[in-house]
Amino acid sequence: MHLPLPEPVPDTPEQRRADRRRWRRALNLSLGFVLALVAIHTAQPHFDVAAWTVRPLAPEGLLGVLTAPLLHGSFEHVAANAIALLMLGTLAGGLYPRATGRALPLIWLGAGLGAWLLGAPGSHHLGASGLSHGLMFLVFALGLLRRDRASVAAAMLAFLFYGGMLLTVLPREPGVSWQAHLGGALGGVIAALLWRRADPLPPRKRYDWEDEDDAARAPLDGELEPPRPREVPVLWNRPEPDRGVVLRFPPRGE
Repeated sequence: MHLPLPEPVPDTPEQRRADRRRWRRALNLSLGFVLALVAIHTAQPHFDVAAWTVRPLAPEGLLGVLTAPLLHGSFEHVAANAIALLMLGTLAGGLYPRATGRALPLIWLGAGLGAWLLGAPGSHHLGASGLSHGLMFLVFALGLLRRDRASVAAAMLAFLFYGGMLLTVLPREPGVSWQAHLGGALGGVIAALLWRRADPLPPRKRYDWEDEDDAARAPLDGELEPPRPREVPVLWNRPEPDRGVVLRFPPRGE
């Protein structure tokens, strides 16, 4: 797959400040969402949590598609999702701010609809693990699709810390909503395919040896069309063979 490279951007102080602002914004947004999850979990004893969860195949359970990622069953549940969301949210938002902003609604809906469509009737699904799976698959898929150094490095980091999410999209542990994991992961992959070009590629340094290789591979004028045999200059002529001298032998008796 070929992605057109943008014009080289000089590494100026203004560009470095813009990069720092982008990463700081991604960190602050991820941290703000994590703090909101903690605050909502603190308030959960004061309202009926089951009414806001995803209840598979129940019409009234569709409301949980929008609200279930904000709810958690325990503080350990919140802490596990908070660490993944903080890291993956910062990584995705700092490197792909446009693609991540467009992908989050798709990941959110994918996680909820996956639990609603595939979950067992009568069960309740809640938690933001579907969002973390979607972000991980988004970063990993963008690394495979874009293949520049920054995206490949981000994909390797995401896989290093959360590569186990490739397995948790399948049923493994009772009580874990693998359906939400699978829906969020599919949302992340689809978002990567749709918006892989939403963010410009970083400038790529070109080395001198690349210019030399291009010059060596560049065809000369008329190189692809060989000249006719009559137009080829003669550089060497084969000398005429020396035929020698015929000696006459007199007949016998003379």
